[in-house]
Amino acid sequence: MSGKNNRRREPLTDAQLLMTISIGIFAAMYLAAMIFMGGGFLKAQQIFDLLNDNSYLIIISCALTIVMIGGGINISVGGVISFTCMACAIFLNGTGIASGPMGIVLALLLALGIGLGFGLLMGFLVSYLQIQPFIVSLAGMFLARGLTTILSVNPVKVAHEGFLELVKAKIKIPWLGYVAQNGNLIPAKIEIGTVVAICVVILMFVLLRHLRLGRNIYALGGNRQSALMLGINVKRTCFYSYLISGLLSGLAGFVFLMHKPAGNASVAMRSEMDAIAASIIGGTLLTGGVGNVIGTFFGVMILATIQKIIALSPLNASWWQEMASGAMLGFFIILQSVVLSHRGRKTKK
Repeated sequence: MSGKNNRRREPLTDAQLLMTISIGIFAAMYLAAMIFMGGGFLKAQQIFDLLNDNSYLIIISCALTIVMIGGGINISVGGVISFTCMACAIFLNGTGIASGPMGIVLALLLALGIGLGFGLLMGFLVSYLQIQPFIVSLAGMFLARGLTTILSVNPVKVAHEGFLELVKAKIKIPWLGYVAQNGNLIPAKIEIGTVVAICVVILMFVLLRHLRLGRNIYALGGNRQSALMLGINVKRTCFYSYLISGLLSGLAGFVFLMHKPAGNASVAMRSEMDAIAASIIGGTLLTGGVGNVIGTFFGVMILATIQKIIALSPLNASWWQEMASGAMLGFFIILQSVVLSHRGRKTKK
């Protein structure tokens, strides 16, 4: 009995505490929107719309979280999404092998291959050549954006009929729908990309929480020297974190294409900054060793909710959204510093 009581009294870890704060702030923010703004916020579809519009961002935010927990950074994810969208759009519009359902499968493999290629390149440069990750990923971002414009300067709309049918396909949930003014029941709708994003969150949570690689990534970000003394292959662990990040970036590009079926050089512009912000708001520390993809998920939802609230308010200009997101990011950085320093003082006592 005493053992069970001791377990119950164990304090939350830093990652769990910061994640709990993020979830609480999202719940309070959304509840306030429901009370004071009403309208769409009273319908379940509003949450699904936030997920549908930001499914790609959820995936690359998970990619950033894994790298940041390991003490690194990867700002090439937005460029990889842009390059993936353009390459897949051109491929799907081709003839022959790209026609029919097989073309969709091959396009997905192409997207994953592009992401894997960038992950391999940056992982090798950061882990084994020990080049600063910011410089490597910055070069990766420029490379991906440049390759996108080489493929096509002009936007390329997907004309593949099978893929367009996939874009239109949605999962309907009648019991979460609403009754329109004409009396018809409008079911809630979830895009396939949203399901993919949620699956990614679950898989990355399992990886970080229950697999040896995940524990090694936390150890790497917490203290590199201690990780070496524990017998962890630091270079390989770092390499795997960038490999996973690149793979998720390619998948995010394909999910983005399923939401907006067109390749464009300006696709996902500045999304890497949004992903970093979502990770930090979700409780991931830039210094490494602390983070949780569940918190990152709610970080994305916080940013999406802020943007939606401002878009529906009189202050609907884009710069107000940027200012609000920046203020929220600054608030969470200060909050993290205050909470962790307070916990540190309590631990010393």
